[in-house]
Amino acid sequence: MIETRGLTKRFGELTAVDNLNLHVEKGEIYGFLGPNGAGKTTTIMMILGLLRPTSGSVKLFGKDLSEDYFGIRKRLGVMSEYQYTYDEMTAREYLTFFARLYEVENANRRVQEVLERVGLRDRQDELIGGYSKGMKQKLGLARVLLHDPEVLILDEPTNSLDPYGVREVRDILLEEHERGRTLLISSHLLSEIERTCTRVGIMNKGRLLAENTMDELRRRLTQEIEIRVDLESAPDGIVDLLSQIPSVVSVTAAPTPSEGAAVSLIIKAKPGAERRAEIARALSNAGALVIGMRTQEMNLEEVFVTITENNISLLTEEGVA
Repeated sequence: MIETRGLTKRFGELTAVDNLNLHVEKGEIYGFLGPNGAGKTTTIMMILGLLRPTSGSVKLFGKDLSEDYFGIRKRLGVMSEYQYTYDEMTAREYLTFFARLYEVENANRRVQEVLERVGLRDRQDELIGGYSKGMKQKLGLARVLLHDPEVLILDEPTNSLDPYGVREVRDILLEEHERGRTLLISSHLLSEIERTCTRVGIMNKGRLLAENTMDELRRRLTQEIEIRVDLESAPDGIVDLLSQIPSVVSVTAAPTPSEGAAVSLIIKAKPGAERRAEIARALSNAGALVIGMRTQEMNLEEVFVTITENNISLLTEEGVA
């Protein structure tokens, strides 16, 4: 649906985007991440044809924008980080204007549908100039959905929203995904990206450093796994016993045992699907009574920091970058 090949943009001596090969597949939610200045916005502007690349190409729906600019743009729904609205209009007037621009059938009914969907129907006849930032953000999402686009490109779609508004927008985006829509989302809210996206790409200094599912990124980056074990009872010397397992790196007592546990242990081990089984067997043989065991996984924030600061060479060696 969205493909870039060798996409590069230079501003004088500054290379904002460097030989970017990006591929967003049909029907997925792709999370586009990177620190400030990474080149994300510049990339999106080139994808939309708002900025001319220094070199490389962009294809949408298998076509270059120059082949059918207006036809392709009508199949896109685009939301920028900051909403530029006509403050002297009401929300209904604003959406009706865009419905006519996009030649939306049954425009009045469609305007009411999207206003209802983003929770602004009761405020539709108020001037946009009196809206809060969060309300303007929701109005921007309503405009994106208005013409029922096949691909949604969203830059910080939950900007200025309270936690309830963030959840509302998240639910709408997941509904669009269920309808078969393709979404490219750029956001600094890593927890939201982790909850919604099927695949993520992490960009830094103009380069795409990693692109994969969360599970695969965790696997490639994890040097050790952390397993928390909760015990109702444990024999003396259990720490030393577990430490003798070849795959175990360290065993320490948790500062605070879990509720209902007499002892909780934090075990760091080498990666591997069989680690929990090895530890469980050792505990059972020692006569320990296990009431809980869970593996602590890297969250997206930890993956992001690791990729952009620490282990780029590891990813490159394994062919992810």
